[in-house]
Amino acid sequence: MPGRDGSLWKRTLLARKLKELGHTVKLMAPQFVKPYVKTNKNDVADAEAICEAVSRPSMRFVPVKTGEQQAVLSLRPCPPGLRQRTHRAGEPNTRTAGEYGIVIPVGINNIAKHLPDILEDGENDLPGVFRQLLQRLGDHLKELDRQVDELDRQVDELSGQIQLWHKENELSLKLADIPGIGR
Repeated sequence: MPGRDGSLWKRTLLARKLKELGHTVKLMAPQFVKPYVKTNKNDVADAEAICEAVSRPSMRFVPVKTGEQQAVLSLRPCPPGLRQRTHRAGEPNTRTAGEYGIVIPVGINNIAKHLPDILEDGENDLPGVFRQLLQRLGDHLKELDRQVDELDRQVDELSGQIQLWHKENELSLKLADIPGIGR
């Protein structure tokens, strides 16, 4: 059963249901099937590639995750790039502010620190439209920071649940004992 990332949850759910019915289920990562696709992407070519790939003795299969394992994977921290994207959100507008003689040092903290003063200064000749844009930028950055902080708090709360799951899961404890993996 290969597939795209968008259909991963469907494949995993279907695989678990088929296992419950007594079937042998083998999941293949799409990148392992792709080399066997001979023509353009269509259902017939995909089916032929799957048949070819599954018959190879060296084919690597992906284990079917249990519902509990899927739940634990959902407890990952917020994406590392989220905070960086939050910080980059204001950069284009700070460069534009420079065209009006307003220089804001690089960094999200500097934008948050200087933006209220810039908006209050009526003598900086900012057009009303750009002033509104900067106000929206400030509100947007505050909201993004609030969301990231909320996600960080949730991850901190959930880390205790992960530790509890780890202590109750025999396979997880075995993996933790392997040098280079758990220690």
